[in-house]
Amino acid sequence: MVEIDWAKEVEARKDDLFKDLFEVLSINSVKDMAHATEEFPVGPGAAKAMLKFLSLAERDGFRTKNLDNLVGYLEYGDADAEAFGLLGHMDVVPVDDKWHTDPFIPVIKDGKLYARGASDDKGPSMAAYYAVKIIKELGLPISKKIRFIVGTDEESGWSCMNHYLELEEMPKIGFSPDAEFPIINGEKAIIGVHTLFPTLKGVGDLKLESFKSGLALNMVPPTADAILTGAPASIEADFTSFLSKNGLTGQVTFDGDKAKLHLVGVGVHAMDPTLGKNSGTFLASFLNNYNFDASAANFLKVVSEYYHLVHHGEKLGVAFEHPVMGNVTTPANLFSYSAEGEKKVTLNVRFPAGTDVETIEKQMSKVLNPFDVKVEVEPGGNREPHYLSGEDPLVKTLLDVYEKHTGLKGFEESIGGGTYGRLLEHGVAFGALFQGRESTMHQPDEYMFVEDIIKAAIIYADAIYRLVK
Repeated sequence: MVEIDWAKEVEARKDDLFKDLFEVLSINSVKDMAHATEEFPVGPGAAKAMLKFLSLAERDGFRTKNLDNLVGYLEYGDADAEAFGLLGHMDVVPVDDKWHTDPFIPVIKDGKLYARGASDDKGPSMAAYYAVKIIKELGLPISKKIRFIVGTDEESGWSCMNHYLELEEMPKIGFSPDAEFPIINGEKAIIGVHTLFPTLKGVGDLKLESFKSGLALNMVPPTADAILTGAPASIEADFTSFLSKNGLTGQVTFDGDKAKLHLVGVGVHAMDPTLGKNSGTFLASFLNNYNFDASAANFLKVVSEYYHLVHHGEKLGVAFEHPVMGNVTTPANLFSYSAEGEKKVTLNVRFPAGTDVETIEKQMSKVLNPFDVKVEVEPGGNREPHYLSGEDPLVKTLLDVYEKHTGLKGFEESIGGGTYGRLLEHGVAFGALFQGRESTMHQPDEYMFVEDIIKAAIIYADAIYRLVK
């Protein structure tokens, strides 16, 4: 049998790969429910990116199907054959003003491709697409059909995949190019937990008019803002001292009798909140030093004492560690407080095998009940952990390919992140962040090394062909 030089095949298509990738990266595909319609269920941007991806597949001669502008797929091979699944997504997390480039004008600097979605997940998805394209263009014999499913709501609700499952059959085996190498064969369950605060009677020296923080549930918030009345003249100096002590930045501005506080933390992917600095909880912990009205005092006390720097639910009664899959994580990522309206903090809770949704809801309710805080678990989510044994043939094959093309030893790994790989009975996440590389997913100035996108395409082509031939 002739040995295929996958590196040579990818190199021959490198310019086309990046041309196509730049096109999808240039589309602002943040979920936009403010402009959602019956035609575009999660907004027009995400659908536009997915449709662009499918148009590239149609150009290259693949069969495609669009399921109501929410999810689509391309297919190659005998339509009646067993399916091998690839699952990627075209939606991206929101952006803020901390970028040094336009997040939707991709640019290559110092060997890095900067753009929102470069590493999560447009870059890896395009690398996987070109892997399939190479197999097709070489006319290689395959015994399975390849179905590449592309979603538009991976970052916040998975409504795309819920819709797919209502209409189509999910392949039983495959992978998602949406994590890191060498492999992710274990994923924690992921739920959103709302903590709803009461409106209480009682005044204080200060009144908290509003408190806002958070961009997405799966992202530790990078900034936080509060507006208060009755602030003492010393608050600006106190805030400056607090920021300096904690390695943070921010400012206080005054508008009549109102003081506006803005704090800049470090936003990171919620799967490991220890890597960031939660702007919401830091701001609350600062404000907790003052005598606020009863509602605000209750809110600030809970956030400061039960959420701030409590990464694993230790003070919420839900701490648990699995020997392979790791700890429960409980970052508070969305804050919405209005003196006359809603008072809510939503936690992004991720847990391994060994605990469950009911236990977490019960324990948190027990801890927060003295503060009249109501605990509600969001419907949906990935409510069960997912683990595929390291002895599974899929895992062994993928690790073998990884070792061949990197010269590094492959190993199993579990994460707090949730990927589409868990939707497959025999599914994993495979790449495309390489060992030793900084992860900038969900952060300003997201990037992926150009050479890593190329290397990922090489690995994907070899791996996919081994699994479908």
